[in-house]
Amino acid sequence: MNVLGATGLGWVVLAGGFSTVALARLSRRRRAVVPTRVPVLLLRPMDAPTERELENLSRPIDYAGPLEHVVLSPHRPRLPEGMRWLQSDPAVPNRKVGHLLHALETLPGDGRVVLVVDADVAVTGALVEGLAAPVATGAALSTAVPTPVGERELVDRAVAGLLRRTHHSFRALHVMSAGAKAVCGKSLGLSTRAVDELRALADHIGEDLELSKRLHARGLDVTLCEVPALVPMGPGTWGAALTRFTRWMQVLGSHRPGLYPTVPLLFTPTWPLLVLSLLSGSMWLKAGVMGLLTVRTLLSWRLTVLSTPLPLGEGRGEGRGTWKDTVHHVALDWLLGEALLLAAFTSSLVRPPRVTWRGRTYALHSGGHMSPVWMELRGGRG
Repeated sequence: MNVLGATGLGWVVLAGGFSTVALARLSRRRRAVVPTRVPVLLLRPMDAPTERELENLSRPIDYAGPLEHVVLSPHRPRLPEGMRWLQSDPAVPNRKVGHLLHALETLPGDGRVVLVVDADVAVTGALVEGLAAPVATGAALSTAVPTPVGERELVDRAVAGLLRRTHHSFRALHVMSAGAKAVCGKSLGLSTRAVDELRALADHIGEDLELSKRLHARGLDVTLCEVPALVPMGPGTWGAALTRFTRWMQVLGSHRPGLYPTVPLLFTPTWPLLVLSLLSGSMWLKAGVMGLLTVRTLLSWRLTVLSTPLPLGEGRGEGRGTWKDTVHHVALDWLLGEALLLAAFTSSLVRPPRVTWRGRTYALHSGGHMSPVWMELRGGRG
């Protein structure tokens, strides 16, 4: 076997072992959601909502306990009856954190569990219960797995495949996290201890990563909600998808430089190894790559079963896999998702250390700190 083949085979063993461990951990029995009716303050920070986000806000939430639903925005959006608007226009770099801190200083706590959910998430009663229950029973932070639904075009399937069917699914990231748990800031349940830590993160772009890191350093629990956070998808473009995940890679490089190289090594090795197996001509490497494809397809299958929800409005939102979904999507979508993440990682290598987020451009600094770039007046939506 030549050097190229031997190198590739070592890479296959490393990536295959990583996938096998993830599959084993995801096969464990899931923790049951603890029923709760604790009072909840649900905060929805936003700046310029889209029509789809306004549609999400209008969905009824079938939570059995007391629930106050508050939108935090500079201007009053179109809201259904019974939903409260709190004017908020923070001046800090991370406007999401600024919205949240303003709300917590303005609204009475009254012992309620605070949930923070982005406007692109379609909140259900099950999600409220799943996020609130761990915090009510002592967890410092709860987080839900962002689960894109309603994908139609190929680019939408790539995005959904990346977040639902690859190692970059937050369900897989959570079980494989060494140290601080992987957290997605789209849907969070916050204890008072988490809120105290959040007050220092108004200049961090990855406040969810930093919050998890700080809570872990204090020996506090971060819990994964078993109910997915459903994110209805609209028509997307390859350029927008690549920009979004390139920003994620840049933030990862700023926050966790030690984990940054693991993206090509462990999270996106399949396509490079396929090419390497063809170039090397090694039958051992080709056999290894076929084994890796098998393990990753089984992992994707398991993630699909865990993350496929009932249609919105037809149940409580727990994950249910279907044979039709699995047969039609699992193999192609995880390969598309892995290709998208690999392209985003490659793009992040050549980008300057700045990101455009929520319509503003920031320079990235060590530890996820950011500062406004005032000469850049234009930017895409975050």
